[in-house]
Amino acid sequence: MNQMLQDAPEVKTSQPTDRPPPAAGYRRFAKPQRVAFVQSSWHREVVEECRIAFLSEIEARGIARAHVDLFEVPGSFEIPLHAQILAKTRRYTAIVAAGLVVDGGIYRHEFVADTVIKALMDVQLRTEVPIFSAVLTPQQFHESAVHLEFFRKHFVVKGIEVAEACANTLLSLERLRGQVAAGIV
Repeated sequence: MNQMLQDAPEVKTSQPTDRPPPAAGYRRFAKPQRVAFVQSSWHREVVEECRIAFLSEIEARGIARAHVDLFEVPGSFEIPLHAQILAKTRRYTAIVAAGLVVDGGIYRHEFVADTVIKALMDVQLRTEVPIFSAVLTPQQFHESAVHLEFFRKHFVVKGIEVAEACANTLLSLERLRGQVAAGIV
C-alpha cells in the first residue's frame, strides 16, 4: 500500500512567490523545501492527529501544505522501507514518520519500535535526508475511549513537536550546506 493518501483535501499548488510568509519569529528558507509524511494506518484515528497538527505547524513555519506529500503504509514496521525509497528519489528535503506501535500481533511492540527507529536512523545517515520520527510505543495501551482520547491529544503535541524539529533541522542544514559550499566549514 505504497500510495499517497487520497483523502486529503485538494490544495492549489502555489509558486514559491505565492507562499504566505512564515509566521513572525520564524526564519525563512532560502530554497523551497519538500517533505514526505509517512504514516501507518494501524490506529489511523490516533495517528492522523499527528499528521493534522504537523501540517498546520509546518505551514506556519514556512513550508506550504502543497509541498508536503502524504503516504500511508499498513503499519510502523513498513515505514523504514518506504522512507528509504522516498529518500533515494532526492525529491524530499525531509521525511517524517508517524505511527502507534502497540502490543499484539506476531512482534512485541518494543522490538518493532526499536527496529523502526534504528532503521530510520540508518536510512537518514546513508541518504543524508533527515528523517523525523513520531513513531510512539506506549507502555500501556488499551482500546478504551479514555486511552484513545489521551493518545489523540498526545499525537497532536507530537505533530507540533516533529514539525518544529523538521523546520529547525532543515534551516540548520540549509545554513550548514551553504557554509560548506562557500568553503567556510
